[in-house]
Amino acid sequence: MPLLDVPSLVRLQEEFCLSMKRLLSDLCLDLERHYADVAKSLVLPVAYFRFLSQALERDGYAHWKVVGWIEALNDLVYFIDLLQQIREERNPRHFSAQLYAECEEKFFENSYLDDLFPRGVSQASGLERRLNELCTRLTQELTQESLCLVPGLPMLWCASRKIPSWTVEVQFGHNVERAELFGTMAIGVEGDMYEAPPSVKRALKQVSSQATILVQPHELSLKIGQTVAPLCTRQGNHVEWSWTHRSPAVATETRSRAITVGPTLVYGKDRQPRTVTATSADHVTRIERAWTIIQEAWPEGHEVLTLLTTRIIPLKAKGVVSFSYRHRPGLSFINCFDRDNLDLIDDVIHENSHHHLNLLLRKHVMYHGDHNQQIFYSPWRSSLRPLRGILHATFTFTMGAMLFERLSTWASGPGGSTRWKRAGLTPNDLQRARFRCLEEVESVRYSIQDLEYASWHLKWLTGSGQRLVKQLAETIEQVEQNIAPHRKAVLASQFGPALRRHVKELQKARQTYGPVRLGKV
Repeated sequence: MPLLDVPSLVRLQEEFCLSMKRLLSDLCLDLERHYADVAKSLVLPVAYFRFLSQALERDGYAHWKVVGWIEALNDLVYFIDLLQQIREERNPRHFSAQLYAECEEKFFENSYLDDLFPRGVSQASGLERRLNELCTRLTQELTQESLCLVPGLPMLWCASRKIPSWTVEVQFGHNVERAELFGTMAIGVEGDMYEAPPSVKRALKQVSSQATILVQPHELSLKIGQTVAPLCTRQGNHVEWSWTHRSPAVATETRSRAITVGPTLVYGKDRQPRTVTATSADHVTRIERAWTIIQEAWPEGHEVLTLLTTRIIPLKAKGVVSFSYRHRPGLSFINCFDRDNLDLIDDVIHENSHHHLNLLLRKHVMYHGDHNQQIFYSPWRSSLRPLRGILHATFTFTMGAMLFERLSTWASGPGGSTRWKRAGLTPNDLQRARFRCLEEVESVRYSIQDLEYASWHLKWLTGSGQRLVKQLAETIEQVEQNIAPHRKAVLASQFGPALRRHVKELQKARQTYGPVRLGKV
């Protein structure tokens, strides 16, 4: 099976949709059967979540907003279970130590460790209170997000159940995980946003963005202190908003959907997210151009990109390149400020490759156990990394090598120099693309040797993991053959010293760390 097997990925996405739909149903059932008292005390609207599950389109269950919401609900149910356990626990210190170890190991994408153990140690005193506070916060966030997934649904819910009114505590500050602006509501899954009028924004600032949404059968209102302002009204299936509608910026259109560009996430000097701002038209144009170049230079890669990436968030952050979340598939955060046009193309493919591998990992178990031991040298970080980190890096940078090889071929053909220039790329970028390809070939080959060692000697990889590593090895071998005619020219160019240095560093790393032995585990 080829690495870029689009029909297989389409089938995996369909299976993923069904699995997320089942998960949501199972979570609601668990809350009703096993945690009804805690859910009631938290004012968790389980019945509305069930109503929402019936309203979501099947394809929507693979959307990053819906997946992230269901994953957060899954986390909440887990913590509710812990809350029930700790109330009956006879050995709170042992319980705390076990939970601390589990949080360190499994919640690496979330801040739960900081929430539960703010001192950075296993602290049993006050743990029940901190668990309750975490459950309360997650409930508020989940309920607020649930109101925004299907336009008009909260009002329809109240009408269908003859509920005269329903109040929900909300927070209208900047949301950095979803890149949503202060004083706005992002409604639906297409990227539509509704912005509060200036008077409402001023009032929100005075109360630290805290407010209450009042849901009635035909109207949504926002209560800030003693002031009540209309949000929208429902007439049949039509929803009329009082706030200003902001259509999403579109990078490109596909047969099935638009690829949108969200607001810009701005980081501070400490490399922590600080605020969310509007994205300039220039950055939307750059992303659109990058998308077009990938389509022309690498049609197979573009097909996978279009399938798996749905929204790009520009990132303004010194020293932060790009990133994505496992629980937000299709949402890519890309640095559009400190990276040039070639880097932008690379970053778009890189994050899409994480979405690609994460989808495979949801279906296939690639390795036995967690294996968090940092024993494999990473050519990309120049440090030791655990098995899953090496697998992700090898996969994503194999895709990067393929991209750079295809860009090189695209620029070398008839009319290539004209296409390259029109794409906003320079002759230096072409030589750099060839250098990057050769550099990635060396790095990927190094890590494939470690992955093969993890498979055959440590017995850590499953059959699915072994097949994936074989695919990566075959792919990088083909890329190496295709780029080989340019190696001599790259070595003679300004990039030659860097390539030689990289090869020597890998040779030194192999001598230093060698094949990983069981004695080092």
